[in-house]
Amino acid sequence: MNLSAPTVAVFVISLILAVLAVLSTFVVIPLISPNAFWVAIIAYVVLAIGNLLKGI
Repeated sequence: MNLSAPTVAVFVISLILAVLAVLSTFVVIPLISPNAFWVAIIAYVVLAIGNLLKGI
């Protein structure tokens, strides 16, 4: 399995999702707060897919 660096877009998307998940533990964000754990998992999965698939 060859890993590659994710594109800037994938990195920024995963970073935004992770920041929203952490922020929603301190501030109530209507859609994110009840699902903060899953948003953090999605951020990780997006970043992992960006590393596993070349060109994404």
